[in-house]
Amino acid sequence: MDEVFFAVEGITKTYPGVVALDDVSIRFEKAEVHALLGENGAGKSTLIKAVSGAIKADSGTLRLAGLGYSFFTPLQAKKLGIEVIYQEFNLVESLSAAENIFLGEKFGRQFSRKIIEDKARELFARFHVDINPASEVESLSPAKKQIVEICKAIAKDVKLLIMDEPSAPLSTTEVDILFDIVASLKRRGVTIIYITHRMDEVFRISDRVTVLRDGRYISTGNTKDTTREELVSLMVGREFKETYPARSDSFGEVALDVRRLTGNGGKDISLFVRKGEILGLAGLVGSGRTEFAKVLFGAAPKESGEVSVNGKPVKIRSPKDAIANGIGLIPEDRKALGCLQEQSVQFNISIQNIRQVCDFFRVNAKKDRTLAEKFRDKLRIKTPALSQEVQFLSGGNQQKVVLAKALAANLDILIFDEPTRGIDVGAKSEIYELMTELSAQGKAIIMISSDMEELLGMSDRVMVFYAGKCVGEVERNGFDAKKILTLASGITEEAA
Repeated sequence: MDEVFFAVEGITKTYPGVVALDDVSIRFEKAEVHALLGENGAGKSTLIKAVSGAIKADSGTLRLAGLGYSFFTPLQAKKLGIEVIYQEFNLVESLSAAENIFLGEKFGRQFSRKIIEDKARELFARFHVDINPASEVESLSPAKKQIVEICKAIAKDVKLLIMDEPSAPLSTTEVDILFDIVASLKRRGVTIIYITHRMDEVFRISDRVTVLRDGRYISTGNTKDTTREELVSLMVGREFKETYPARSDSFGEVALDVRRLTGNGGKDISLFVRKGEILGLAGLVGSGRTEFAKVLFGAAPKESGEVSVNGKPVKIRSPKDAIANGIGLIPEDRKALGCLQEQSVQFNISIQNIRQVCDFFRVNAKKDRTLAEKFRDKLRIKTPALSQEVQFLSGGNQQKVVLAKALAANLDILIFDEPTRGIDVGAKSEIYELMTELSAQGKAIIMISSDMEELLGMSDRVMVFYAGKCVGEVERNGFDAKKILTLASGITEEAA
């Protein structure tokens, strides 16, 4: 595995006020899985956009199979066998799964809907997943959408496959299937650039690993010759020990009490969370945790059940009602649901808190800027200016903007849905510290997470979901990953 198949040489890309890539050079060998690591803002996304033709670098060379190119167009990249599975889905929601996979492909005169559906069915069979090729993508779960994205890439004659956080929406079983596909592609001679923030994945499937920091190349080495601690230190530029903040076990009164809540696929869900407590919600993909959060926040209709805040029954028919009752949601999909991508950082922080920055129905520019500056500094949001559009921030900083919007509203009950998905270890640590600080202030927190280590490290209690129901509760002094996974798989608490 010593044949250099692809290389980037001296790649530089700048945006107004930001050097996204600074003279980056990396060599990728044929038929290797090459992990690409770095904090949010390190330049990973910019690099893969340059490789795929989505952007043109200011300078540098792309070298593929011995031939040098100053840049690729998207069409040229595809013709050369370069495919990218982006962190954010790149699917046409109104088309079927099969149509998405083979969009733009030519099948000659024999083309028919049945042909592409049969071909899609064969691909799905390799994943051992039950997806109807005729189903519209908008009806699929995030995990199944990811499978469609992967099948769309491997259906082509792919030679270089770039995977950006591909496991983020997948369950443990689906991640195993993903890794089987990666191994299969490697055996076929495909070079894979694998971007992830999950260190266990790096050591499980990669042959070599490269670290970027602040747009610069830091190092490349064999994965087997390094350690988790060494990689994290290279990413953040200092000695770093990934731990969870110490937490108090002293809680206040019940802040939120949910009794037999039914709606959005959930059935008879009962739980409570106290002031100063972090309640973790565990479950496999499709277990109903996010659906429950949407009902609680008023983003999906409730069919029956009762919700009480500080001992008083409340009626929540919309997010506006939830916010008025002190309930906030930091959603799983920060791009689509968390913030307005084409608006500024300042606008996003202020929009949910418009009354705070208005004088007699008119926005007070000084108050507006002061509020945004306060939470930019508090959350250490990296942005060249408050006027910067959110879409140009890294994933971790976008997540901080969503958090800032909720914190500025000074809500007492906060629902964090996958709060650290797709963000780097440094930003994770900051969010963990923030959640701990909020709970110490008496805020009640519900945390939905698919990361078992995160659940056990941050939660005071864990409620386990399966098939839209709450099937078990695990206290901190009895935390057991195996028990939680057993419950999440549908085995009863007595049997577990």
